[in-house]
Order: sequence, then C-alpha cells, then structure tokens
Amino acid sequence: MRAQGGRTLLKVLLGVIGLVLSVVLLSTAFFRWNLDGPGGLLQPRFPLDKFVRDLPGHLVWLLPFMLLQASVIPLRAVQWQRTLRRPVPLKERYHLVAIGAFVHNALPGKLGDVMRSFLLSRTQRIPFVRCLGSVGVCKLMEFAALMLLVSLSLLGPFGETLARFKGELRVAISLCVGLVSLVVLLAHWSAPLAHWLHRRHKLPRVEGFLHHVSEGFGSARSFTGMARVFFFSVGPVLASALAYGMALHGIGISGGLFAGAVVLGAISLGQSLPGVPAGMGIYYFVTSWAARSLGATPEDAAAFATLTHLGTVISQVAVGAVSVHVRKIRIRDLRKGGSLAREAAHHVAHDAVEPAKP
Repeated sequence: MRAQGGRTLLKVLLGVIGLVLSVVLLSTAFFRWNLDGPGGLLQPRFPLDKFVRDLPGHLVWLLPFMLLQASVIPLRAVQWQRTLRRPVPLKERYHLVAIGAFVHNALPGKLGDVMRSFLLSRTQRIPFVRCLGSVGVCKLMEFAALMLLVSLSLLGPFGETLARFKGELRVAISLCVGLVSLVVLLAHWSAPLAHWLHRRHKLPRVEGFLHHVSEGFGSARSFTGMARVFFFSVGPVLASALAYGMALHGIGISGGLFAGAVVLGAISLGQSLPGVPAGMGIYYFVTSWAARSLGATPEDAAAFATLTHLGTVISQVAVGAVSVHVRKIRIRDLRKGGSLAREAAHHVAHDAVEPAKP
C-alpha cells in the first residue's frame, strides 16, 4: 500500500513538473522572459488583443491545413500493410490508425502508436511485439523520408537561411542511419539468436521475444522490402510537410512551401519521445521559434503555432473520434494508459513463453 502511494505521489509530481515546463515553453510564443532587466518578468511580444482579433484572417490557410493533416491517417493505413507479415483489411488498418491518432492528440502520454499496435494485436491475434515492430519500421521510414525532404529543402529559396541548421541536420541524419542499421541488424539476427538460445534451452522468454522482433521487423530483411516501405512512407510525410509549408506561406513567408519539411522535422525531433508531459509546450516553442527564424513577425509566428496546433488536434481527433464511435470503444478505456501497458506486457510475456515457430 505504501509503495502504491509512493508511485501515485511520483506520478503527481512528474505531472506538475511537466505542466509547469509546458506552460513556460508555450509562453515563449507570446512573451519574452526577462530575467535580469527592468519591465517585469514577462514582456509581451505583441498586443494580445490585436492578435486575437486577427486570428480569423488566417482561416484561408487553416482549412487546407486541416484537410492535409486529416489525409495523413488513410495514407498511414496504406503504408502500414507494407510492414505487416500477413494481409490485414484496409478498413481495419484505417480505424486503428485513426484511433491511435485520437489517443495521440486527445489524451496525455502520446501513446497513439502503442495503442494501435495493441488493438491490432487484440483484433488480429498477432503478438503485440510484432505489431509494435511493424509500427516502429513505419515510423523509422517516415523519419528517413522526412530527412530526405529536409535535405532537399536546402535547395529551395531558404537554402542560405537553413544552412545554419546543417549541423543539427547532420546529427539527425546520423541518428536516422544508426536507427536504420540497428533495425536491419535486428531483422537479420534476432531469429538466429533465438534459435541459438533454443538449442541451448536458455532464456525462453528472451527467445520468444527475439522471434517476434524478427517477425515485426521482417520488412527490413531485404533492400526491396525497405524500399517499398520507404516509398509508401513518403505520402504521409509529404502531406504533413505540405500542410506546414502552406501555413508558412499563409502567414506571409515568401517561398514558405519549401520550409514546411524543416518545421516538421523540428517538431518531430522535439516530440520524438512518448510519454513526455511537456509535448504541447515543446510544440509551441519549436513552431514559433522556427517561424520567427524564417522571417515571420512575432504575432504571425504565434498565430502559426496556435492554429497549426489546433488544426492538427481538431482534424485528427475528429477523424479518430468517428473510428472510436464505429468500433464502440469507450474513452475511459483509452485513458487507462497504465492498464494498457500492463496488458501489453502480459501479452509479451505470454507470447515469449510460447515462442513463434520459425
């Protein structure tokens, strides 16, 4: 009982710290923090009343932005089949991706990809680790496609402006290459290592886990398989990058269509870790800073951050809510992040006891 109370207290403490950090980061879109000089701790970047009055004028680009962000869901449903080892109906994949998008945007924790993996495991009787591995390959190839688009953005009208981010881009590309190499190694060597453990009757749980990892990363065993996944990963990345590019163009940045991928890359790196409680604050900090760096006024940069956030959340939550309703899933069940993790772990343990046959 005492241990449970300690965990609850820790969760509350982490939640409070995350909330404070998120508020501080979010405020940078609207205020300057003045820690030393006179004039108060927070100094507005622009008149807030004028900012609110001018927001409706951005609807001309907000509506196309929302449509493009909503289109990411069916594009990811098509992409997902390329990493699955057996056919899953498109309708099923679409609903699960949409429910994952709903969880990612409407509930804390950013566990949308874990949720869609878990639901696929439940509905299709596929081990959870395999489902999670297939989603991991999808996300990795999206990351690779995004790095390609960001690199191509250096050839656009903001080439000189974006050149100062070459160091960060090299780090991101190196990270991408490292992750791809790791996945390829796991795809090739997980099964042989599992067979080695089986022959020696050692670590049966690890053996089963490695079998499922090998199956989940199966599309990474061949260049053709990886190329196919990469091809279908370009669609969702391009749709989202085009959405942010249109938004930049809409706030008056000439040639902003070419910089959407850069903003998307900054957002993706900033929010790459699931469970980080300051995700919304990171989003506002990154997007407003990127827009100002590209030449937007502080007011337009704040509008860009605010409306792209609201547009993404509203579009993907609305599409996901339809799937949640169609599948008759209760919101309170989706909110049980801890129960989801425990049940997923139970599936991993159960699958490991009965390893998949090669």
